[in-house]
Amino acid sequence: MHSLDSLFGQRISNMDLLSGLFVVLTLQMVEGAAVKQEASLENSVTLLNHSMALVQRMEALLTLGNGSDVTLRVQTVSTDEVKVIQAHSLVLSLQSDVFDDLLQKRNSSNLVLKEGADCAAVFDKFIRYLYCGDISVRPDQAIPLHRLATKYHIWALQQGLTRYMTQHLVSDSQTGHVVSWYQYAVQIGDLTLRDSCLQYLSWNLSSVLQSAEWCSISDELLLSLLQRSDLVLQSELELYEALEAWISQNQPVDMTAESALRAIRYGMIPPQHLFRIQKQSPLMLKYYESVRDLLFLTFQFHAASPVQLAKYFDVNCSLFMPRNYLSSSWGSPWVINNPTRDDRSFSFQTQLGPSGHDASKRVTWNALFSPRWLPLSVRSSYTEHGSMQSTRTDNGQPRIIITPATSSPDFAGVSFQKTVIVAARQQGKVVVRHVFNFHQSTEETGDFLMDADLQRRTSEYLIDSSLHLHIIVKPIYHSLIITKKRAYMKLAGTSRKYPAKNPQHLSVGDERWWLVLNGCLSIIYLQ
Repeated sequence: MHSLDSLFGQRISNMDLLSGLFVVLTLQMVEGAAVKQEASLENSVTLLNHSMALVQRMEALLTLGNGSDVTLRVQTVSTDEVKVIQAHSLVLSLQSDVFDDLLQKRNSSNLVLKEGADCAAVFDKFIRYLYCGDISVRPDQAIPLHRLATKYHIWALQQGLTRYMTQHLVSDSQTGHVVSWYQYAVQIGDLTLRDSCLQYLSWNLSSVLQSAEWCSISDELLLSLLQRSDLVLQSELELYEALEAWISQNQPVDMTAESALRAIRYGMIPPQHLFRIQKQSPLMLKYYESVRDLLFLTFQFHAASPVQLAKYFDVNCSLFMPRNYLSSSWGSPWVINNPTRDDRSFSFQTQLGPSGHDASKRVTWNALFSPRWLPLSVRSSYTEHGSMQSTRTDNGQPRIIITPATSSPDFAGVSFQKTVIVAARQQGKVVVRHVFNFHQSTEETGDFLMDADLQRRTSEYLIDSSLHLHIIVKPIYHSLIITKKRAYMKLAGTSRKYPAKNPQHLSVGDERWWLVLNGCLSIIYLQ
C-alpha cells in the first residue's frame, strides 16, 4: 500500500478515501479548468469542464496504486504466469456487478482471476477502461476484450467493441481477422456481427481467396459461402480452384467435400475448362461420381439452346444461376470522375448468356448515370404550361439506367439482372462497399447511394474524388410451364390467349420469337 499523507495532509482510511474519491479529485481540478458559457432565456450558466483532468488523475491512481484496497492476481490458464494489478474495490464495484459479487465473497485483500492467455494479455487494458472510460483497440485485441466485457458485464464496452468490429472488417494484413470474428460471432450468438462478417467475405471473396485467411475458414462457413449468389469474384472457375486448395489443405470428411463440390455452379464454367477439370483435377478424379449428374446436365446446357433445355429441365436451379463475376464476359468497370457534375453515359458489351449456345453472341448495353435524379413518385409530369419538367433537380439522388442498345429475338426466354458494385478505399485497400441489384434502373432499389455525400471530396464512397463502379449483367434463364394437350401463348398479366403450334415442332428461332418481350410471354399447355 502507498501512503496518501503527502496528498491530503493527513492519514485517512482507505474506505474513507474511496468514498470521497471523486469529490476530492473534482475539487482539486476547479482551478484552471476549461470554462464554457451557456446562455438561456432566463439566465447565463457557466459550465466548468474537468473531465479530461479527472481521467488523467484516475489513470494515475491506477498506475501508482495509491489507496489500493484489493490486489487482482490474474492467472493465465494452464501456465504459471500471474499478472498483478493494484486496484480499488469502489471503482470495480461501481462498474461491474460481477466484480461487486466477487469482492463481497473474498476472504483477503487478494482476488484471484483465471483467464485464457489472450484475455490475460489485455486484462490491464480492460481494467484501465473501468477507470478512464476509454480504450485503444487493435483488431487482434477485439475478441479477448469482448470476452472480458461480456464476462464481467461491462455492457457499454461490449457494445462498443461489436460496433468496432463491424466497422473495421478491412485489414492490411495477409492473415486477416474477419474469419476469426465470424467464428466468434457464431459462438456467442451475435447475429449482427456474424452477418456483417459474412457479407464482407461474400462481397470481397476474390481477394479473400488469395489470402492466407481462405484456408482457415471452417466447414460450416465454407458451405454457407458456396450457397450464396451474391459472391463477388472473377469467375466460377476461380472459386473451384480455391475450393480445391481448401480441401487439399484441410482434408475434410468426404461428406463435406462432396457437399462443397455440388455447390459449385458448373454451368457458369466454359466447356473447355470443364473438360480440363474433368480429366486433370485430382479433386474431381477423386469425387467424380458425386458430381457426375451435375456435369452431365452442364454439358447438355452448353450443347443445346436454353429454350430447348428449358422444356425438359429446371433451368432456374442454382446450377444455372450466375454469381457476381468480374470478368469481362459479364460486365465492365466504370470510373466516374467528379460524379456530381452532370449526366454521364457509357457503353459496354457482354455475352448473351453463359451457355455454349449463347456465349459467342454479344449484347451491347447503354448505361446512364444521373447524379440528381428525382423519382417519378415525388415529381409532377407537367408544368403549369403543360410542358414536360426536367427530370434532374438539385434535390434528386443518383440513379443509373442500363438498357440494351438493340432488341433481339435471342432475348426471349431470358431476363437480365443488373448489378452495380460500388467500391471504396478502407485501410489502404479497395473493397466492395455496396452491391445493388435491379432490372433496368437503380430507382427500383430505392436506396442507391442514398447516404453518399458525393459533394464532399473526402466522401467514403469516392476514391481520389471519383466514383468507382463495376456493372454486371446476369442472364437468368426461365423454365417453360408445360402440361398436356392444347397449347396457347398467353401474354403475362393479361387474359388474352393466342393459339400456338406444339413447341416440340418449332425451330429454335421460332421459339425465341414465341417467348418475345424478354420473357414476358409464357407458354402454357392446358389440360
